[in-house]
Amino acid sequence: MRLTDAALGRATLARQLLLAREEVAVPDAVRRVGALQAQEPASPYLALWNRVAGFDPAELDRAFADGDVVRATLMRITLHAVHREDWAPFHRAVTDPLRRSRLGDRRFAPARLTTAEADEVRDTLLAFAAEPRTQDEILAELARVLDGERAPAAWFALRTLAPLHHVPTGPPWSYSPRARRYRAGAPTAPDSAPPGDDPATVHLLRRYLAAFGPASEADFAQFTMLRRRFTGPAVAALRDELVVVEGPGGAELLDLPDAPRPDPGTPVPPRLLGMWESIVLAHRDRRRVIADEHRSHVIRRNGDTLPTVLVDGRVVGVWRATADGVEAAAFEPIAPGAWSALETEAAALRAFLAEREPVVYGRYRHWWDRLPRGDVRRLAG
Repeated sequence: MRLTDAALGRATLARQLLLAREEVAVPDAVRRVGALQAQEPASPYLALWNRVAGFDPAELDRAFADGDVVRATLMRITLHAVHREDWAPFHRAVTDPLRRSRLGDRRFAPARLTTAEADEVRDTLLAFAAEPRTQDEILAELARVLDGERAPAAWFALRTLAPLHHVPTGPPWSYSPRARRYRAGAPTAPDSAPPGDDPATVHLLRRYLAAFGPASEADFAQFTMLRRRFTGPAVAALRDELVVVEGPGGAELLDLPDAPRPDPGTPVPPRLLGMWESIVLAHRDRRRVIADEHRSHVIRRNGDTLPTVLVDGRVVGVWRATADGVEAAAFEPIAPGAWSALETEAAALRAFLAEREPVVYGRYRHWWDRLPRGDVRRLAG
């Protein structure tokens, strides 16, 4: 049987705990959903608020502080929050795009380091960062090892490709872009990129399908930025334990045999999802959750991915928090019953934000005036 976009959407939403909020411990929830985008510190909190019944943000505070959940640069060279057991294999698996993105960047050139020399400096940095270090402390150490002029360019590359964890800095969302601290994780890969059938790449593929499947090899490549020479062997290594399902247009999609694939008519509650929501970014073909004509409104040219309104399992608009409430802008008509449910969600969201950051994502408000004109409503105020 061929799966429709609606069927694929329900399958992904079931795995992402978005068909219903579930009673699950925070570290277990993070593991189940694979990875949470953490470009904005608030986003993992909003992601779990949408997924975990009775979510208490203090639980994620503790998980970050205890190291049960790790924030680090991983897939697509962006910050993610992942379970502590997934961090090392995930980092090893995406070594190739992490290294290529920085060692080949013109902003690294002023460091005047060969690849081998960059690895030596990385090892020195990791030894220095065995204890938590501020960015200023790291730059001072790199200036000692190299010189003042070369240090910033070296740090540009190493802060991305080195196995570094971000260290919590405090409220409201555990991490502050203005007070960054880092700690070394265990080395996760050799100097050369691992082959595609490396156990870490296979682990990442299995976890990706568990969290976002059914999906194609191209979807997996989109999620990870891995090249075909890495994704192909990983798919081949898992082939015997996977099932193949047919997607829209006859596309071959891979999946774990026992993963949920609910009926496409399964009800989906409306949700107000945060910035850089993973379900919007995890596939090359994103029509299971967002129509092609809406993508450019949500995913801006510079990569900013706006907070979205989810109705019947699909992105139908965006929302913003203001000083006096929560507003939504719809790209298409929304039924009165869905608006009513969104008002309930917005009231709960406003209460959730009140003690942390009422006007969350405020620095991105300039996008609001660039949206197409549609139905804009005050949901909570």
